[in-house]
Amino acid sequence: MLRTMITATNTMGQLQQKLDTISNNIANSNTLGYKSQEATFNELLYQQFNNDKQDRADRQSPLGIRYGAGAMLGQIQSNHKQGSLQTTDRDLDFAFTKPKQYFNILMPDGENGTKTVYTRQGDFYLSPLDNGTVMVVNADGYPLADSTGQAITLPSNVKSIAVRNGGVLEATEPNGDIIRTDLAVTEFQKPQLMEHISGSYVALPNNLAQLGYTQAEVVTELQGANRQQIGMQNGALEMSNVNLSKEMTDLMQTQRSYQFNSRAVTLADQMLGLINGIR
Repeated sequence: MLRTMITATNTMGQLQQKLDTISNNIANSNTLGYKSQEATFNELLYQQFNNDKQDRADRQSPLGIRYGAGAMLGQIQSNHKQGSLQTTDRDLDFAFTKPKQYFNILMPDGENGTKTVYTRQGDFYLSPLDNGTVMVVNADGYPLADSTGQAITLPSNVKSIAVRNGGVLEATEPNGDIIRTDLAVTEFQKPQLMEHISGSYVALPNNLAQLGYTQAEVVTELQGANRQQIGMQNGALEMSNVNLSKEMTDLMQTQRSYQFNSRAVTLADQMLGLINGIR
């Protein structure tokens, strides 16, 4: 097989992954709290042919010939830039005003077990329980965690709910009493190490120790005096930070690169046909 085919097919497979990444970004352009992903490429190994002894012509380019093997997808990393805020004036809509801060959500994990996942999607609801109380849950029905890691429950007759400075959830009862609950807020120190679960959910990878990191090096639970660092707004939602203009430009460039490599495979196939057709 011609080296041209190997180089082009290697690159086409990697370009397909970039197309998938761009498509995922576009599909989630309206997902609340979604962080776009960006793909970068690296050069594959190349082979050096030193033919300068036979080549006596003067040249400005480096001596010898380099045969490349295509390109590979080096890394897909998340863009944690703050998304725009949309005002909703709804009591249970919360939005972070600082990057890399996340709500803690208790997601079911196996039989009667839960695991903590993180999201910036801040639209919450009240789900009735059998004991006359309500639980604060997100749009998927997963409980919102407090600073102790437990699901937040409130009396079913609360009149209003708001979030205050420091991530304090205040629920007002009909008699005027106020129930205050500290929301669990986690700040990412190394966001690129987080594992994407689905939608706007991310979690710590299971092989964190194998990667050479501890949980304290990757995430910080904002407790005590650190709670003053929490930036949160009531009655608003953070939109996706996907830039559709940039994504469409990247999509066209990637499609054009895919077409060029596809054309290279076609030309190589025609050359092989000519060679095989020689009698």
